Amino acid sequence: MDRVSLRPNALSVPLGGNMHYLLIYEFTEDYLQRRVPYRGEHLRLAWEAHERGDLILGGALGDSPAGAVLLFQGADDRAAQAFVAADPYVKSGVVTHWTLRPWTTVVGATAATPVRVVD
Repeated sequence: MDRVSLRPNALSVPLGGNMHYLLIYEFTEDYLQRRVPYRGEHLRLAWEAHERGDLILGGALGDSPAGAVLLFQGADDRAAQAFVAADPYVKSGVVTHWTLRPWTTVVGATAATPVRVVD
């Protein structure tokens, strides 16, 4: 019978109790045109969050994006909330709706709560 182990394996990178958070953006239909004056500031904020270790990955969904996903990590969702509050895409209305969800990651080298099946 398979057993589940909540202990990190040797390949796991411990995150020090951090969780993952998915920030999901929905855009206006004319996003590609409307983002132009705000794109530089948006990207600057994103890269700064990445350099602090708060933002792992971020990017648009598809070629004609209707949205984007940004993956944050931290002990809580404060960094993601601060990003939303400062993001010119949100403040200008280019982002029509956003959702922030905790994501319990269980598989992968940087999973926050790695789970392996033990024989």
